[in-house]
Amino acid sequence: MLSRRLLLAAAAVAGLALAGCSKGGASGPAEGDMSMGDPNAPVKMVEYASMSCSHCAQFNNEVFPAFKTKYIDTGKVHYTLKEFLTPPEQVATAGFLLARCAGKDKYFSVVDAIFQNQNEMFQTGDAAGVRTVLLRIAQSAGLTEEQFNACLTNEEEIKALDARVTRAVREDKITGTPTFVINGKQIASGEVTLAQLEAAVAEAQK
Repeated sequence: MLSRRLLLAAAAVAGLALAGCSKGGASGPAEGDMSMGDPNAPVKMVEYASMSCSHCAQFNNEVFPAFKTKYIDTGKVHYTLKEFLTPPEQVATAGFLLARCAGKDKYFSVVDAIFQNQNEMFQTGDAAGVRTVLLRIAQSAGLTEEQFNACLTNEEEIKALDARVTRAVREDKITGTPTFVINGKQIASGEVTLAQLEAAVAEAQK
């Protein structure tokens, strides 16, 4: 099962996230945020996402690959993922902790693997089933079960995640995921199409 300490930490962070009352602006990359692409790219895109958000998984699985190929890999867009927590918060927390334990070079591949397997995790209906899926992903990233267990109870990383989510709620006024921001302007929240992102990038390039 996921540890009681992890569940309590996730609940505390989730309570803070639910305290947000309005959608608002967003900051650029901050300490601890994970990014990809050329940092000098003229267009900066930020996505606030949660590992337990079904719309986030849909975006990752169906839209992001084409967007990444066309814009991030070509140096046109610098992309930053800002971590957020949505119900079930303990799953989102565990997912982000695991991605960070895998290391910076594997962070996004682990995030992708979790989104790709999100349906399987939800279909299990219990913590043991979620743990089984996450452990499989951890092992595919080169982590042992012992390292996986230590990862999910790392108090320092839990506090750091708490700080990032706190910043998103209090400073950026984010209340839901996925939320997309391009060059400081929120352009979408919820489901988004590749065409919408292309239009927003084109506008930002003017």
